[in-house]
Amino acid sequence: MMNELDRTASLVLRDEVDFTLRKKQKTLIYFFIKNTFDFIFAYIGCLFLLPISIILKIAFMLSGDFHSIFYTQNRIGKDGKIFKLYKFRSMVVDADERLEALLKKDKKLAQEYKINKKLANDPRITKVGKFIRKTSIDELPQLVNILFGDMSFVGNRPYLPKEKKDMGSYYKDIILTRPGLTGFWQCSLRSRGTFKERLKMEKFYSQNQGLKFDISILVRTFKMIFNFDDAK
Repeated sequence: MMNELDRTASLVLRDEVDFTLRKKQKTLIYFFIKNTFDFIFAYIGCLFLLPISIILKIAFMLSGDFHSIFYTQNRIGKDGKIFKLYKFRSMVVDADERLEALLKKDKKLAQEYKINKKLANDPRITKVGKFIRKTSIDELPQLVNILFGDMSFVGNRPYLPKEKKDMGSYYKDIILTRPGLTGFWQCSLRSRGTFKERLKMEKFYSQNQGLKFDISILVRTFKMIFNFDDAK
């Protein structure tokens, strides 16, 4: 009887080891494909940044804005690493200072920002900024971040360091992945939903990321971009 039990136990343990190895192998294949895709398409995309930048600079100048068209900000990356995120500027130059003043002045806006970590009708957005946000052009410089390995095409939102305390227990799950140019939250709720709802969705992505999931997010994102759906 003991010999039979020992053989059964051995088979069970061997199956568990085989399952673990298969899962690890599947994970390695997934990340190889994802990293290769990120590098190739980020490199190709970066080739188009120069002509787009020139066109945007002209548009900015025609609107009376002669400041830099680029905006950089520190964000939280994979494993909590801080990196510098690049975007086309869609707000006024002193946007951070104006936000602080707005929240102090208007309690209703302060409450909205506390819940959503953004403003639905943000008065800091410029005329050109409204267009590039509507078409998601403002995100294109993040192709450089992807090329550098700080971001991916698909992942969680690149959060601000000051938002870490508000993320609570979700933080440890969210930083398991590289931040994405798009993601589960972005292509689902987009400008809707609370900060807490966003965190729940991004925790789910971190725990269930895979090739099929990423492809579905990319397809949904392209549909939203070309429909100009709810981009703010």
